[in-house]
Amino acid sequence: MGKGSLFKELFVNIKTTGAITFSSRSLVNKMLSFADFKGAKVLVELGGGDGSITRGIVERMDEGAELLVFEISRAFCDSLEREFPQANVRIICDSAEHLDTYLKGRPADIILSSLPLSLIPKEARNEIYRKSSQCLHPKGLLIQICYSYLLKFQYAPFFKNIKTTFTLKNFPPTLIMICRP
Repeated sequence: MGKGSLFKELFVNIKTTGAITFSSRSLVNKMLSFADFKGAKVLVELGGGDGSITRGIVERMDEGAELLVFEISRAFCDSLEREFPQANVRIICDSAEHLDTYLKGRPADIILSSLPLSLIPKEARNEIYRKSSQCLHPKGLLIQICYSYLLKFQYAPFFKNIKTTFTLKNFPPTLIMICRP
């Protein structure tokens, strides 16, 4: 799927993609700078989209690590599967609500999310928060990019330590939350 088709998918399904453009390289680099990939064995990406963040993760992850990429758009999944055929990268065309099913009891060392949480129904959103918190290694972290500081208060019941930072080098400017259990 070419960039034009990916942009079409982005706009046609704006209620599920929650974006008007893909994440900039600058945003991806800043987001990923908060994660220590050395020694991380199980990585999870929530909302694979066009693969902007996935590419950055694959570039940084250890050779023996596994990456699970959750994406609900079949068109995006097909594109991601073509771009990332590696055995240690699994593209999962399912909701992040089912994270635990795919981890099969293994804790995630790092969860990276670009999910448009404010557009997800409250019940499903709370399930994603709960499962992310429960499936995270005790020393792991979740990094979420978003456009509203209010999201911090939704994460608060599930994560004890939440730090935020902001980047102007994206359109629109983006908040990055770093959450620890």
